[in-house]
Amino acid sequence: MQENPLAPEGLWLPLVTPFREGQLDETSLRRLVRHYAEQPIDGLILAATTGEGLSLDEEEVERLVFVVAETLAAAGRPLPLLLGLSGSDTRKVAKGLARSTAWPLDGYLVTCPSYTRPSQEGMIGHFSTLADAAARPVMIYNIPYRTGVNLGNAAMLELAAHPNIVGVKDCSADMAQSFELLRRKPPGFAVLTGEDAFFHPMLAQGADGAILASAHVETCRFAAVWARMRAGDAAGALAAWHAICDLPRLLFAEPSPAPLKHWLWRAGLIDSPELRLPMLPASDGLAVRIEAEMDRCQALPAPAAW
Repeated sequence: MQENPLAPEGLWLPLVTPFREGQLDETSLRRLVRHYAEQPIDGLILAATTGEGLSLDEEEVERLVFVVAETLAAAGRPLPLLLGLSGSDTRKVAKGLARSTAWPLDGYLVTCPSYTRPSQEGMIGHFSTLADAAARPVMIYNIPYRTGVNLGNAAMLELAAHPNIVGVKDCSADMAQSFELLRRKPPGFAVLTGEDAFFHPMLAQGADGAILASAHVETCRFAAVWARMRAGDAAGALAAWHAICDLPRLLFAEPSPAPLKHWLWRAGLIDSPELRLPMLPASDGLAVRIEAEMDRCQALPAPAAW
């Protein structure tokens, strides 16, 4: 294990993966990365849920990482990059860690094992084994409504003591569990919410930031919520949140990232809203709602300086 100063905080994007005619769309990918290199974000997650990582083959994941890293370097914006990894076999996930050792990454976002529904002790063993093996820091991704298993706070806090586990993307969707974790988390262990609709309340309770699919759009407004909260401007943070608080509901009205890809396509940031089966594009009815919201957001005054 190599020493790595990664201390995740602020606003991170779980970057979408653009496709065109069934292939990784590198042209759109480079355009996206150049765009977000100019936005007030603090890091990128690649090939995770929003990035349709489960639909990518090994070669595509590698190419994705290198294209993003190269584009950021050319833009002069050295954002930290985390790679999303998932799997129910600890050995196979460890092979993914080993395969990516030489890639230009800063860490990993590792999902709780899905489908098998291991015990709390089994998940402690899973993450401890992977953190021992990883050459870079590991963040845990707890999202029980996708995996079928919830990593409870007792197990989470035990894992937080591991020197190579630096935080969690918290999608427990249980506010009581999340707030308890925020109260009990040790120094140096970051809790970033991945529940877009809980962004403001989680920051108000002391979260270290967020990993938000919704922040692909109106990025400056999402960043303003974080910046004002961090500056102690509670009223300003709440006002900034009220301007965008309906966006997560719209962008998750159908399976993500279909609504988000439609928005990005209509905004000219990607050349196609294409997804891979079994995911489908946004429905016609939702597309109309998205385009109306795009018009509404465009008419809003620019967020105040912060």
